[in-house]
Amino acid sequence: MRSNLSFFSDEKFRSIFFQTLVIGIFALGIYLIVQTTGHNLEKRNIATGWRFLSDPAGFDISFSPFIDFKSTDTHLDVYFVGIFNTLLVSFCGCIAATILGFLIGIVRLSSNWLLSRVAYVYVEFTRNVPLLLQIILWYSILIQLPRIKQALELMDMFFISNRGIYSPRPIFENGFSFVFIAFILALISSFILRKWSKKRQDETGKQFPVALTALGLLIIVPLVLFFILGSPLSFDFPALKGFNFKGGMVIRPEFIAMFLALTIYTAAFISETVRSGILSVTKGQREASSSLGLKKSWIMRLVIIPQALRVIIPPLTSQYLNLTKNSSLGIAVGYADLVHGFGGISLNQTGQAIECMVIVMATYLTISLIISAFMNIYNKSIQFKEK
Repeated sequence: MRSNLSFFSDEKFRSIFFQTLVIGIFALGIYLIVQTTGHNLEKRNIATGWRFLSDPAGFDISFSPFIDFKSTDTHLDVYFVGIFNTLLVSFCGCIAATILGFLIGIVRLSSNWLLSRVAYVYVEFTRNVPLLLQIILWYSILIQLPRIKQALELMDMFFISNRGIYSPRPIFENGFSFVFIAFILALISSFILRKWSKKRQDETGKQFPVALTALGLLIIVPLVLFFILGSPLSFDFPALKGFNFKGGMVIRPEFIAMFLALTIYTAAFISETVRSGILSVTKGQREASSSLGLKKSWIMRLVIIPQALRVIIPPLTSQYLNLTKNSSLGIAVGYADLVHGFGGISLNQTGQAIECMVIVMATYLTISLIISAFMNIYNKSIQFKEK
């Protein structure tokens, strides 16, 4: 008996055996789920497949800034509208939450008692109130704004009502593409200039005004080209006609509520990440910097933050992923994201629950992997490199 089981004493064999067993059980479970699902769908006469994507949607979407969506468009168009809306609120939320989170994290460490206490209360309150409640709260506040007829007016161009913020819509005319290309080239030049400046500073100790130079490149170059080409940009202004505004563009209350809630909620977590990153830098770094005569703002910007980023970036990636996935809560206030439009209305109309959920899950997985990949690349670029 011992001789028959002697191969189990081989560690390599045991490792391969148990891994194969687990994979086999997992594959069997997937097979049984697929078979059972197929049988149940067949009993209920529910057809499977992807043909529903080409069927007309039959409903309108209130917020579609990137695609001119109509009810006669297909469910595939609903999917693309949902992706763009999800990416829009996620991207805007990540940028705003990062800025606010960094500010609050630094204020938490301020020597000013009042500022640090206010920041502390903000962080503790925001982190301990469910995000869904915060979304509903902001939406409830926004829909209490004046109605269309009594909309608040700013400079005869902006109108604020319970249906959203109406503003002029830019119309890009022939030649504006050259201005855009000039801006992109200026942006690339700024990155190259930053690398050159860092290398120059490491070699000579001399600083170069990168921020001012980059700002000049990004503003002056495109602006000069813009006027040379004859200002190829005009605006369509909103005007009250009947019971609503015509023309211009509108930012719906659903988007504003999602943006505010996601930003404020995520910023509270980011602030704690920033605070822990700053505290990870030893006190001797501050004292050494102060002994060189550096200002406090320079110490924070040139000494503390660059070292703290190595601690901040990994958990910051998790917050970006959480914010992107939390955008699916927009279904609570009717924000036309991927879950509300394609994973909600399209699913109910077509009955293709499995197909819709598989597409939605695969999309969120893809977005999360892309965010993780970019953040990992950035995290690798700021780590200490051994020579």
